[in-house]
Amino acid sequence: MSGRHTTELVIFAVIFVIVSGMGFLAARWRRPDNMKSLDEWGLGGRSFGSWVTWFLVGGDLYTAYTFVAVPALVFGAGAAGFYAVPYTIVVYPLVFLVLIRLWSVSHVHGFVTPADFVRARFGSSTLALLVAITGIVATMPYIALQLVGIQATLEAMGVKGHWPIVIAFAILAAYTYQSGLRAPALIAFVKDALIYVVILVAIFYIPHKLGGWSHIFGSAHAKFEKTPAPTDGTFLNHNNQLNYAMLALGSALALFLYPHSVTGVLASKNRNVIKRNMAALPAYSFLLGLIALLGFMAISAGIKPVTGANGKPDGNTIVPLLFDHVFPSWFTGVAYAAIGIGALVPAAIMSIAAANLFTRNIYTEYIRKDASPAEEATVSKLASLVVKIGAVLAILLLDPQFSIDLQLIGGVVILQTLPSVALGLITRWFHRGGLIAGWVAGMAAGIWMLYRIPNPANGHKHFGGSAYALSDIGIDTKMTVYVGAIALAVNLVVAVVATIVLKAAKTADGVDVTRTSDYYADEGDPKVVRGTREVEEGLAT
Repeated sequence: MSGRHTTELVIFAVIFVIVSGMGFLAARWRRPDNMKSLDEWGLGGRSFGSWVTWFLVGGDLYTAYTFVAVPALVFGAGAAGFYAVPYTIVVYPLVFLVLIRLWSVSHVHGFVTPADFVRARFGSSTLALLVAITGIVATMPYIALQLVGIQATLEAMGVKGHWPIVIAFAILAAYTYQSGLRAPALIAFVKDALIYVVILVAIFYIPHKLGGWSHIFGSAHAKFEKTPAPTDGTFLNHNNQLNYAMLALGSALALFLYPHSVTGVLASKNRNVIKRNMAALPAYSFLLGLIALLGFMAISAGIKPVTGANGKPDGNTIVPLLFDHVFPSWFTGVAYAAIGIGALVPAAIMSIAAANLFTRNIYTEYIRKDASPAEEATVSKLASLVVKIGAVLAILLLDPQFSIDLQLIGGVVILQTLPSVALGLITRWFHRGGLIAGWVAGMAAGIWMLYRIPNPANGHKHFGGSAYALSDIGIDTKMTVYVGAIALAVNLVVAVVATIVLKAAKTADGVDVTRTSDYYADEGDPKVVRGTREVEEGLAT
């Protein structure tokens, strides 16, 4: 290891240790009288204000993988990689009204997960189980991908082997077990401050070092002019415009269906906190646009990705290598720490969200119906450990590309819960049987299309991305479409038709235990009692 890498590694390690210490101390932050409930351990007491929620939700949605993967996509495909910018802009107006309704009804009934809401709204434990399993399946590869971000920085520093990742996640597991959601909420302040500093420095310093923006865009244009791929380039073309728009809209619709996104929302103390955050979170989208430009900067700097263990170039290493190429060693260490910590915050929230789904919608529903709040908290803590161990094993035992492919599938999969969760917050028109039929049809259509997509870059014949070629169904064109949007359309059509048929046949539907006024309750409302399942049970009887 060179002296430069030693400096980077020392600074990375020092910041990592400081942040880990904050994770353990978080257990004393806003400490309640009793941490033995999911409301305290898994939702931070449902008491976070505007600032904490902004950092928590921002730290949750804009992950380390975003930090390395979006520029890597721009590096490899050009303008198509910028889809992440419009989707993180349009998502907030789309979910503004829906999320405050979710907050209200969840605080009235003590819901901890989206599946809790579905169970109460449609009176179907089967539908709730499908939503819970979908959330867990979609979240697991997302957690594993956070390790990809840490791994990319370690490789850039010349650190070989998996033991540093194992140690990092062991520490993460320990302070998440002890402090719950308070740990990532507190660490998110440091994470975001580091990322903002690094990106703002990068956006001014790197172009100056590389000869200006004209040279950067000129280098990118020259690179894509030489490639035979019909869908890359510094501008979109008629082959990828439709897929770009569908991917941006589909990703926007999916973002707040992920259970970890809902966890941050439910942890806020009132509806106004959510409204302020939906207005302020687009600031992260501005930052994301700047991060995406790092891909063009890497092309201009002549960065060559590190060859991975599979013998193929690892595009995720281009940002760490760019920083190593242009920054002084001490600031490169700070930038690497920003990426590393950027992995810990979302990984902690995701593991908590997945554990809460298991506890509330599988363990309590099917294994121990009379589990006490303290038992639920204990089970969720243990489940979060299992989730993290699974994520580490996925990185150690599988090709990292497999996790990336699974994450692409995750976006398609989680979209199939939109009719039950998002539309369910607006209307109770759907029949529970129709929603189950729609989920099955949408899932089958999505998986079938994903199976048909190859990835020429790594030689995989199946599950190679989420852009489905229309030529595969006999249409003479090079255009592609986003699988998630097509699968969701199938889901909705089947759900509507099945609902009409089931209602016409007068098939028994589930009982909705929520009331119209529940969706408008706010802090101070007598119905809003933090984390009391007794309220839900009282309404049900």
